[in-house]
Amino acid sequence: MNAMQDRALGRTGRQVSCVGLGTWQLGADWGDVSEADATAVLDAAVDSGITFFDTADVYGDGRSERVIGAFLADRGLRDAVTVATKMGRRVDQVPENYTLDNFRSWVDRSRSNLGVDSLELVQLHCPPSAVYANDEVFDALDTLVEEKSIRNYGVSVETVDEALAAIRRPNVATVQIIVNAFRLKPIEEVLSVAAEAGVGIIARVPLASGLLSGKYDESTTFAENDHRNFNRNGEAFDVGETFSGVPFDTGLTAAREFSALVAEQAPAGTTPAAAAIAWLWQHPQISTVIPGARNVEQARANADAGRVDPLGEKFDEGVRAIYDRHLRSVVHSKW
Repeated sequence: MNAMQDRALGRTGRQVSCVGLGTWQLGADWGDVSEADATAVLDAAVDSGITFFDTADVYGDGRSERVIGAFLADRGLRDAVTVATKMGRRVDQVPENYTLDNFRSWVDRSRSNLGVDSLELVQLHCPPSAVYANDEVFDALDTLVEEKSIRNYGVSVETVDEALAAIRRPNVATVQIIVNAFRLKPIEEVLSVAAEAGVGIIARVPLASGLLSGKYDESTTFAENDHRNFNRNGEAFDVGETFSGVPFDTGLTAAREFSALVAEQAPAGTTPAAAAIAWLWQHPQISTVIPGARNVEQARANADAGRVDPLGEKFDEGVRAIYDRHLRSVVHSKW
């Protein structure tokens, strides 16, 4: 099996595995995952070659950060694994709450949760759009770097326009954005701009909340506390975070065609989920792809996707044809 590639993480100066681990599942909103299971997922990810974890201060109200911090301390891996966290969703989502005092408070809490003096990468967690035009916000982030409570900062965004605004900020190290085979606008409009600026791209929701795994059908149900149940219409947060904003039935149709494409064009034995992840990291402008995992098997399978042979031009053409046929009219103008 091929070795997993390392990629530069934007302006951070860090090298990270082309497939990382998203840890929303280890906090909340995906059903229940025990602390022992969460630690086992982290263990499997690292043992499989993953060197980048993405978390947030609101995942389980800090639970995800605390589990990661304890795990890295116990395994002596603080220098080997780059941890990115996010801040900003602990308060009402109005621009006035994005202040230096709040930033200091949130960063101090995350430093305590993760057990570190300085956070390697802090991302604003999908802030209100007006924040991107506010010089004081980015001055405050620069102050945190000067104070050495953080080393680098980035932004997790909902829209292409927000990504482009963030990239224009001279000290933004990374942009995290939803991009997958069902959300192609960032590939068309963001990747080349980010690469030219030296900004890293962290690709989240790579499986469209599991749709691209090909494992769901019309009878699939989700736990009451799983966002794929309670946020299908954006009741709790941006609907684009759930199934990439694709209506479930439409997504199932597209997912079946994606699975057929994988069977026809991908290397033998490649699963739809592995192909979806590999197709993303095989865009060289993407620093890392961060699928989540609820169990050890998923963590290992995600890491294996970082070693898939090149999928090739015909596969890429097939992805774009599915998008144009079923999804462009549904999602392209919204994010």
